[in-house]
Amino acid sequence: MSDVVIGVLLIASLAGMIYYAVKGKNLMVGFTIISTIWLVVILIGNSISPNASLDGLSTMDVIKSVFQTGPEGYAKSILVNIFFGAFFGRVLIDTGIASTLIRKVVELGGDKPKVTMILLNLVVALCFTSMTGIGPVISIAVIALPIMQALSIPSDIALFSFMGSIMSGILWNVTNFKQYQGILEGMAKGMFAEPAYTFSAYTPFGIVAMAVAFIVIMVVCCAAIDKKKKSHAWAAATPNGAVKENAPAISWLAVIMPVILVSVFKIAVIPAFIISALYALIVCGMFKGGYEKVCQLLAKEFTDGSVDVAPMIGFLLTLSMFNAVVVYAGPYFKAIVGGIFPTSALGITLLMAVLIPLGFFRGPTNLVGCGTAIAVVILQITSWPVAFIYPLFSVTTIVPQHLDITQSWVAWGLGYTHVSSKDFMKYTILTGWVIGAILLIVNFAMHGSLVA
Repeated sequence: MSDVVIGVLLIASLAGMIYYAVKGKNLMVGFTIISTIWLVVILIGNSISPNASLDGLSTMDVIKSVFQTGPEGYAKSILVNIFFGAFFGRVLIDTGIASTLIRKVVELGGDKPKVTMILLNLVVALCFTSMTGIGPVISIAVIALPIMQALSIPSDIALFSFMGSIMSGILWNVTNFKQYQGILEGMAKGMFAEPAYTFSAYTPFGIVAMAVAFIVIMVVCCAAIDKKKKSHAWAAATPNGAVKENAPAISWLAVIMPVILVSVFKIAVIPAFIISALYALIVCGMFKGGYEKVCQLLAKEFTDGSVDVAPMIGFLLTLSMFNAVVVYAGPYFKAIVGGIFPTSALGITLLMAVLIPLGFFRGPTNLVGCGTAIAVVILQITSWPVAFIYPLFSVTTIVPQHLDITQSWVAWGLGYTHVSSKDFMKYTILTGWVIGAILLIVNFAMHGSLVA
C-alpha cells in the first residue's frame, strides 16, 4: 500500500512538472527541482518499505548516484558527440554550404511556391540529419523563412513546414541518436550501448521515418496553402543582406557526409564529424593564411558551435539527474500502472500510438521530458529487443518534441515570425499525432517479429 501512495505522490509531482513546462518556465531549473523532490519522496518511501531498486544503498550513495554519477555518465558518453556535431553544424553555416543549397533550390523552384517550399525544406531536412542546436536553426531560418514570405506562403504554414522539416531530419540524426541512446542506456545498463545497438542498425528505420514525416508535413502544408489567402504576416529580413559567394558544388556532399560515414562505413561519430568538417573547409578554400590562421579558424568554429548548444547541454545534464532518480522510482510506478501496459508488441504499439500527443509539452511519453518515468516501467516489465524498443521511444520523443512550443528554436521562430502559439499548434498536434502513429506501425512492421 505504501508503494501506491509513494507512486501517487510521484505522479502528482510529475503532473506539476508538465504544467511547469507548458507555462514555458526554465526546464534546466525545473528538472533539478523535480529530481530533488523525487529523491526525497523515494528515500522517505524506502524508509517505510525497502525499495528493491535501491538494493541496500545508503542515502549518500543514492544522492551521489543522482546528482554526480548521472551527469558524469551522460557527459562521458553523449556530450562530446553533441559538441562535435555542433562544430560541424557551424562549419556548414560559415562555409556558406547551407545557404548555397537553399539559394539553388529556390532558383530550381522558380515561380512555383509549393515546389520551392518542398525543395527548400528538403534541404533543411537533409541539413538536420547532421546539424543540431538553436544556432544552426536560426542561421538557416533567417534565410529560409523570408524566402517563403516572398513567395506569399502564410507565415504559420511557413514556420510549420520549416520546423517540421527539422523534425524529419532529426529522425535520422546521428547526434540525436547518441543522445537518446544515452538516456535509455542510463535506465537499462548494457542494453542500448554499442555494439549491442548502433546507428547503422537504426538507419533503415531512420531513413523511412524521415521520408514519411517529411511527406506528411509537405502534404499538410500544401493543402493548407490551398485553403488560405496569400499573406505577408511578418516582416522578416535576412541579416547581413549581402549575398555571399556560392559554395562549390563538390562541398554540398558535406551536408549528409557524417551519417553516410557512420551508417555505411561504420566510422565512429566523432571522427565522422571531424572528417566531414575538414572536407567542407578544404573544398570551400578556407584553409588559407598558414598554420596559425587555420588553428584560429578551427578554434573559432568549435567555440561558436559550443555556444550554440550550451543551453541544451545544461538542460541535458539536469535531465540526466532526473533519468537517474527515475530508475529508483520504477517499482512505485510499476505498482500503479505496470498492470495496464500491454505485454505484446502490437499492444504497446497501439497504446503508444494513442498516447503520442502526451509527448507535447515534455509530457510522459517524451524522453527529453517526463517520459523516462514511462520508459523505466516498460523496460522493467518487458524483455523486448532493442531494435524494437529504441524506435518506439525515438518516435514518441522526436516527433512531438520538435513540433512543440517548449522546443527552444520553435519558441524563437514564433517570436521571429509573429505567429501565435495557437496558430502554430493547430497544425502540429494533429499532424504530429498522425506521423507518430504511422511511424510506430512502421516500426511494428519492421521489428515486431523480433519480439518473442
